[in-house]
Amino acid sequence: MRVWVDCTAAAHPLVLRPVIERLRERGHDVAITARSYGQTEGVLDRLGLAHESFGSHAGASLLAKGGALASRSAQLLRWARRGRFDLAIAHGSVDLAAVGSALRIPQAQLQDYEYAGLQRKLAWRAARRVIVPDAIPLERLLAAGAAEAKLVRYPGLKEDYYLADFVPDPAVLTELGLTERGIDPARGGDARVLAVVRPPPETSAYHADNPLYEGLLARLAADERTVTVLIPRTDEQGRAARARGDAGLIVPDRAIDAQSLIAYSDLVVSAGGTMNREAVALGVPVWTIFSGRMGAVDEGLIAAGRLRALGDPAALELSKRDREPGPVDPRDPAILVDGALAAVG
Repeated sequence: MRVWVDCTAAAHPLVLRPVIERLRERGHDVAITARSYGQTEGVLDRLGLAHESFGSHAGASLLAKGGALASRSAQLLRWARRGRFDLAIAHGSVDLAAVGSALRIPQAQLQDYEYAGLQRKLAWRAARRVIVPDAIPLERLLAAGAAEAKLVRYPGLKEDYYLADFVPDPAVLTELGLTERGIDPARGGDARVLAVVRPPPETSAYHADNPLYEGLLARLAADERTVTVLIPRTDEQGRAARARGDAGLIVPDRAIDAQSLIAYSDLVVSAGGTMNREAVALGVPVWTIFSGRMGAVDEGLIAAGRLRALGDPAALELSKRDREPGPVDPRDPAILVDGALAAVG
């Protein structure tokens, strides 16, 4: 079987990696496409996943997004027509939905956030299978355009699946110069507090203004024990963070092994979703400053005390943790693979 997998954001290669690997193990031929946005291509390269790249992110403007969708979809249409694909898989890719529908390719779409508006409606209505966490109530899925007969609902977090075989690599600490700043891989032997920060998704349609972000960076910079690694979503965010000149702030200029960094950190604060849930999956204390409409997965994590909402940067606890890094609740990705393949049957 010929399978097309489309990755349009930096988290997608991580989420789809075990699906791609297991499809190939089962003898399927998988082709991967990407979009030039943030560190998407860099993450694919780091994971050793060969790909072809088409188009780029258009920013926050709806008009620009529409133009970018039309342009990238036209490029992908020419490419995919030659591929004669039997199945197409993505994590909320509208481009794949448009091209797959035009070429009548059966589609499977993964997603774990139900409030991203038109993007979800288009992708879910085009898909034959919609693969989502069972934490999202059925009525929200139906409202977002996912017919009940299409649903494949899995337990836990998507991060539990792609981090199931995860072993943290301490090389990331050396790569970022953290060992020179007193961050020891054993973590119990140093006095430093290592924080990881992810900025707001400023170019996403579901983003709302986030006044907490700058206050958070100031809070972290004011603590001399704390070393902060900020993983930007865009080049502009990276430049703005570096321009602050904070002595304890590190801003990588390329894709890094963020999951290992999270595993060795003492705390994570993110204005998005995936990095927060990676911290939850790895047992790291984590706070959210997400300013959009909270999805059911994060609502459940907050209710269970596994994720905390940060309303005031002054309330952030800058302390070391003592848990060994690693997956808390690893799960078999076969359920995701089987769900995707069901789109063909």
